Amino acid sequence: MIAPALTEELRPPLSDQESLLEADRCLCCGGPYAPAPCSATCPAGIDVPGFVAALAVGDRVGAAKTIFAENLLGGSCARVCPVEVLCEGACVLPDPIAIAALQRHATDAALLAGEPSFLRRRDPATGRSVAVIGAGPAGLVCAGELATLGHAVTVYDEHPEPGGLVRYAIAPYREQREPLPAEAHALGALGVELRLGEHVALEELDGVDAIFLAVGLGDDADVRYPGDDLPGVWESLPFIAALKTGVPPRLGEDVVVVGGGNTAIDVACEARRLGAPRVTLVYRRTRREMPAYAHEVDEAEAEGVEFRFLADPVRLLGTHHVEGVELRAMQLGEPDESGRRRPQPVPGSEFALRADTVVKAIGQRVRPEFAALLATADPETGRTADPRIFAGGDAVNGGSSVVEAVREAKRAADAIDGWLRCR
Repeated sequence: MIAPALTEELRPPLSDQESLLEADRCLCCGGPYAPAPCSATCPAGIDVPGFVAALAVGDRVGAAKTIFAENLLGGSCARVCPVEVLCEGACVLPDPIAIAALQRHATDAALLAGEPSFLRRRDPATGRSVAVIGAGPAGLVCAGELATLGHAVTVYDEHPEPGGLVRYAIAPYREQREPLPAEAHALGALGVELRLGEHVALEELDGVDAIFLAVGLGDDADVRYPGDDLPGVWESLPFIAALKTGVPPRLGEDVVVVGGGNTAIDVACEARRLGAPRVTLVYRRTRREMPAYAHEVDEAEAEGVEFRFLADPVRLLGTHHVEGVELRAMQLGEPDESGRRRPQPVPGSEFALRADTVVKAIGQRVRPEFAALLATADPETGRTADPRIFAGGDAVNGGSSVVEAVREAKRAADAIDGWLRCR
């Protein structure tokens, strides 16, 4: 099988004609007594039939206004949302409407025009100030919502570009960079100040009225194997960041990815797209227990990724460069705290896989400097034990989708606004 190019998009854009034809298939479900199934399953609360109906008559601007009214990152979400288990998965048609592609068609047109007129009009200034730490999805959306309500908002992020995990940790075949710069520009038109490449500590923000922590998760999980300091062994986040910043690694013939989540799937697919003829994803449970979305596992198989289930690394092999992975067969025992059956090693079952590159994609750690405070955050409002500090996104939910971060950011913005106005 010939691997797709690294930059080939998983969801390519629609032409104007394709958009009209696809939008015209929509039944425009929903009414005054019940929302359409697609809208009911959208965490951001977008009026899906509304924007699709606008596209059906060629009104891309009207469609974009409907989208951005609920999701200020509607362009990025159109590329990275797991729509197969959300809006498109709820579509009543046997062949679901391509909602993500239609959303991209509408938002791209508005963002390309360079005019922020599709955004809501900003309310009068309240005289209140908010600092947002983190320019990922939760931070950007919360900042935009609060700026719309008239608050002075400054976003701090240590990276040189906005977007957080979307920019640096989501596989480039989903989204490389665009439309994040245009979305950030539109937030600037609302009055959001972005201070990128700048680290800020909580104690430096004594003068602001409220703080929103959108710091995401930290480094890859600290899972160690003998030999994982060999050249050719990667953690998942630096691996994807290398792809996103234009310096893809040389992989060799055989790549082994360790993990069973969506990031592991992304890494494996991108390794295939980089030209590695053999990519094997190793997971210690079975396919049934994989936390990755089932449709993404299917996509990885279609791209030529091989799966080795019920196997767990013991050590990495090699002298001057990684040459292989020693694995141990596993069997499933009683359920653990996650509800999944706990993998147990099978004695004497060790075997080896050849590997020129190994990528560990086993999860991420909570940032230790914020861990105690984040643990107190209310999942509905984001309010922490400190009355002026709120939090949301992956830092609170432990790692979820971009659109879930959007929902949490909107809830937190409402809570912050209410608290500021009552002071």
